[in-house]
Amino acid sequence: MTIEIIFQVLLLGVALSMDAFCVSICDGLVYQNLNRRRSLFIAADFGVMQGLMPLIGFFIADLFYEYIKDIVPWIAFTLLLFIGGKMIYDGIKSVIKKDEEQVAKSFTYSGVLIAGVATSIDALATGVSMLAISTSTTIFLHCSMICVITFLFCIVGIFLGKNINKLLKGKYEIANIIGGTILVLLGSWILISHYLGL
Repeated sequence: MTIEIIFQVLLLGVALSMDAFCVSICDGLVYQNLNRRRSLFIAADFGVMQGLMPLIGFFIADLFYEYIKDIVPWIAFTLLLFIGGKMIYDGIKSVIKKDEEQVAKSFTYSGVLIAGVATSIDALATGVSMLAISTSTTIFLHCSMICVITFLFCIVGIFLGKNINKLLKGKYEIANIIGGTILVLLGSWILISHYLGL
């Protein structure tokens, strides 16, 4: 494994972690009951998923990928649209019902797991491209590097989201609308970039 390949994998890890980074900012914004353990769970979930999907893509590339490559972006788009759309709906509903007490979005492990899959499923395609730089033995190291990079970016993202929320001074409805909009835009970008070959 050369320095050039390590550098390529590091850049790839940064690129792949951007989706999870955006969602972790959203999580820091909207989850008001985050503690250290839950924050680490979010970052670990996103890191593992971002490392696992290219690994799966690498090994199924010769078998099935040609058949499912056009479905993968639609799955990611649908999941992010659903999660983001619900956040926007809840935020707007809270704005309309101003007289009611505003309630923060509660952390759920299932919600985080779904978001982890939604943000990483498009990384299956990356596994196919990694055939050019990885072997069946080095792919595990490369995907571990992607996992660690994503984990670190997500820790920073959660921290940023929490601090942005402090600026919003507990206006949970605004945080929901912002976070939901980011997720919908992210899902749309995954779909558009797939068809434009970006």
